[in-house]
Amino acid sequence: MDGWAACCCDGLARYGKRARSVRPIAIANDRFGPAPFVVLPSTLVTDNFNNSITVKSITRMAEQERTALFIDGANLYATAKTLGFDIDYKKLLREFQSKGRLIRAFYYTALVEDQEYSSIRPLIDWLDYNGYAVVTKPTKEFVDSMGRRKVKGNMDIELAVDAMEMAENLDHMVLFSGDGDFRSLVEAVQRKGVRVSVVSTVTTQPPMVADELRRQADEFVDLVHLIAKVGRDGERPERAPRVERRPLARDYVPVQDDEGTPSP
Repeated sequence: MDGWAACCCDGLARYGKRARSVRPIAIANDRFGPAPFVVLPSTLVTDNFNNSITVKSITRMAEQERTALFIDGANLYATAKTLGFDIDYKKLLREFQSKGRLIRAFYYTALVEDQEYSSIRPLIDWLDYNGYAVVTKPTKEFVDSMGRRKVKGNMDIELAVDAMEMAENLDHMVLFSGDGDFRSLVEAVQRKGVRVSVVSTVTTQPPMVADELRRQADEFVDLVHLIAKVGRDGERPERAPRVERRPLARDYVPVQDDEGTPSP
C-alpha cells in the first residue's frame, strides 16, 4: 500500500466506527495522475468539531453529466401525433435541465421557403428565442417518375455532423428520433465514450423506432412514458392507434405537414 492510500485508510480508521464498513472503490496516486484521490461509495464529510464522520447526500455524478439533445423535428412530431399528444418544448427543456448539465438542445427541420405562410414558422421562432439551437435548411422540390410532386427535406447529415463535433465535450447524447439511419452515428459517438439514449416509441404498430437503432442505443426511452412530463398541460393523450400502416420514406416530407405551435 502506498503512502497516499495508507494515509486515507488511516484517516478513515481514526474518525470512528462508521468508517470501518466503508471500502474504497478505487485508489489513484501520483503514478496514475497528478491528482491522487480515493473514490468512496458515499461522500464522507469530516466534522472537525466532534471528530466524527457523517454521510451527507450530495449531487450525484449524473447531475454533472454534460448532456446534449438532438431532436429530429419531423420524426418527433410524427411520433407525438401518433401517440395523440403535442410536445411542450419549454417543459421538455426543463425536464432535461433538471437531470444534468444541459450543454445544448438542437432542433432540426426543413422549411418550405416559397410558401407565404409556413405553419411551422411560429414554432421555429419560439424555439430560437427560448434556449434551442435551431438548424434548418430549405426543402427541395422535384417530380418523381410518376409525375407526382415531392418535397425532400432530410436533416440527417446536419444532425450527424453536429453530434460528431460535440462528442468530445459530452458525456450523454439524447437522440429524439426513431430513424434507423442514425445507428451508425450512435455507434460512432459511443466509440468516443459518450452514452447515447434514444427517445421514440414501440407502442404503435409498427413501432416508430427502427429495431437496429434501439439495439445500438445504451438506453431506450419510450416517449409514451414522458407524456406527463413534456406534454401540453390539460391535454389527455389518445390511445395510440393499433393499425397496420406502411412506414413512409424518411427522405420525403409532405408539404402539408404541420409540426405544431409552441406552448410557451
